[in-house]
Amino acid sequence: MKLLTVIACILPLLACTPEPEQGSRAPGEAADVRSAAADSAAMELSRSAARPPARGPGAWFTGAVTITPLFNPKGESQVGAALVRFEPGARTAWHKHPLGQRLVVLEGSGWTQVEGGPIEAIHAGDVVWCPPDVRHWHGATPTSAMAHVAIQEAENGSPVEWMEHVPDNLYANGPQ
Repeated sequence: MKLLTVIACILPLLACTPEPEQGSRAPGEAADVRSAAADSAAMELSRSAARPPARGPGAWFTGAVTITPLFNPKGESQVGAALVRFEPGARTAWHKHPLGQRLVVLEGSGWTQVEGGPIEAIHAGDVVWCPPDVRHWHGATPTSAMAHVAIQEAENGSPVEWMEHVPDNLYANGPQ
């Protein structure tokens, strides 16, 4: 399966696109989001066609990345998530999350690093927790694509603060 490139989560992991309103579809077109009942206890179903992937912005990523929004904050929750796909060699810029970030690696192999720490290898099935306000980056290895689900909570409307790109010479070090 060809891996697409993504944006975090995001991104702003990220800034996931809002769900379409029920009345915004053409006559006869199936709803993208369906409720079993009209009250707040109803189940929602968000169809994948309503959440197309977008290319990760060059200001936030090095290399080819795609981001597919999974869900936006709803109600009292400020939690959102996105599926992020990195082609070989692609990675995020340095960034931090005001309330932390969890990554669930679905496919492939990648690397991640918190500022001042070693570069760590991550693989399908691994789960990564990066604490609040800790500078870090993550992405694919030079030879393997990687996909993860990025889950983070927004504070004051923002789930992430982006910084400078990870230099090639730092990335090239890989895990020791």
